[in-house]
Amino acid sequence: MSGTVSSPRRRAVASGAPAAGAPAAGAPVTPAPRVPRSIRLAAHAAALTLVPSGLWRIAMALGWDSGFTDEHLNPANYPGPMSFYLIGLSLLAEAVGLLTLGLIHRWGEELPYWVPLLGGRRIPVLAAVIPASTGAALVTLITVSGAFNWNDADNMGAPGAPEGVHYWVMTACYLPLLAWGPLLAVVTAAYYRRRRREG
Repeated sequence: MSGTVSSPRRRAVASGAPAAGAPAAGAPVTPAPRVPRSIRLAAHAAALTLVPSGLWRIAMALGWDSGFTDEHLNPANYPGPMSFYLIGLSLLAEAVGLLTLGLIHRWGEELPYWVPLLGGRRIPVLAAVIPASTGAALVTLITVSGAFNWNDADNMGAPGAPEGVHYWVMTACYLPLLAWGPLLAVVTAAYYRRRRREG
C-alpha cells in the first residue's frame, strides 16, 4: 500500500507544487510582529502629529487666508508657484512620519518581496533603529527649540505674521509636532527590544 500511494508532500514535490505548510513563492518569511496595543497607538499617533500642520500648509497653498501679510506668505500669492512647494513639503513630511508604522509592521522587519533584488531579506535591527532614533532626537530638538522661539521677532513675532484667531489656528496646527519625537523614540525603543528578544 505504501508503495502505491505517495504522501501529499511527495506528490507536491513531483508535480512542482508547494507542499502543504510550505511558504508560497514570494510569501513573507517573517511572521507579523506581536506588538502591544499601546505601542501601536503610539506609532499611529506619531504619524498623525504631522497631519494638522500639513493640512494648514495645503489650505494656505490653495488660497486660504492664513493671516500672513508679508511679501512671501501673503494670501494674495496663492494659489501660485509657491503652492507646489507647500503641498510637496506637506506630503514629504507625512511620508516621513508614516515610516514610523514600519516599526510595528512586517515591512519594517523584512523587505516586501516586490522590492527589486532585496525583496524578502530581513532588515538588520540597527539599520532601522539608528535612523529612527537619530530622527527622534533631531525632531525633538527642532520642535522643542521651535516652541521656545515661536514668538521671537523672526518667527511669529515678525511683522506680517498672523495675529488673533489666525495666530491661534496656526499655533494649534503646529503644536502636535512636539509629540512626534518622543512618540517616535518610544516606538523605536519597543522595536529594538522586540527584535533583540526575537533574535
